[in-house]
Amino acid sequence: MIKLPSFQYSVTIGLISSDGWLIYSHISKNVNLFLKQSLDHSAYVWFVFSILSHYCSSYPNLVSGIRSSKRNYGLQFFTRALPCFTEIYSLFYVDKVKIVPHNIYVLLTPPALAHFIMGDGAAKSYGLTLCTDSFPLPDVIRYDLKCSLHFKWKNQYRIYISQHSMPLLRTIVTPYFHSSMLYKLGL
Repeated sequence: MIKLPSFQYSVTIGLISSDGWLIYSHISKNVNLFLKQSLDHSAYVWFVFSILSHYCSSYPNLVSGIRSSKRNYGLQFFTRALPCFTEIYSLFYVDKVKIVPHNIYVLLTPPALAHFIMGDGAAKSYGLTLCTDSFPLPDVIRYDLKCSLHFKWKNQYRIYISQHSMPLLRTIVTPYFHSSMLYKLGL
């Protein structure tokens, strides 16, 4: 369990590029991978859990929280604290702040891109937006997709994938998509 198989590694890269996060365990020198989604996306959480369950010690659990004065419910799971996740942490975090790794072009395989989109993609009638607000200035364009950076606010950008690139994008990522998330590709 020191090395993740390539598919699980790619899924993890996609999760960390979007809504997943890594934190050091309080009882280990390694990190855990966490994923949490709203109950609306619980099918996706179970889908990812089925891919990474070998690295988990428990099933996903129900969580609640307050956001904008409203109680929300979600489903989350976390992995064991393992060296394979600590290795990924060293790529994506500097001083506990998530960054875009210098080798993102190599890391962003089709399964990684699919999970990036499922986690942080927003379908638009005119294309797709990757909500990369937490990254300084993302440069994760690959695969000959027509993309541009859209300014969100104060040093935050989002990646926009043109509607003309959507057919190509669909051929690249659809095999790795969970059916509940196909709406993000306009399907």
